[in-house]
Amino acid sequence: VQLQESGPGLVKPSQTVSLTCTVSGGSITTNYYYWSWIRQPPGKGLEWIGNIAYSGSTYYSPSLKSRTSIFRDTSNNQFSLQLSSVTPEDTAVYYCARLGGAREYDYWGQGTQVTVSS
Repeated sequence: VQLQESGPGLVKPSQTVSLTCTVSGGSITTNYYYWSWIRQPPGKGLEWIGNIAYSGSTYYSPSLKSRTSIFRDTSNNQFSLQLSSVTPEDTAVYYCARLGGAREYDYWGQGTQVTVSS
């Protein structure tokens, strides 16, 4: 399984950042996997943003829920993240990952840098 993030590297404050994860080698609808967005701000640890399940159900971090939307395109085997009203505090490397059957992240994308700056 391979995951690849794509999206803009630079976003202005108050805008919405949209990222897409393209998955190959496995279907995002396969039972019982969850597909996640995770970020790492500079100098900080990993922060879970949210998941979309094989069923299409979504789960969000309470701290980001009001600004986050995760959705999928099953025809292209992709899932996407939209984070609205961004601030410089949203600057981070954003990763997509698969949460496997053992409830561990078993596959990761390489990560994509998102910088929020005017």
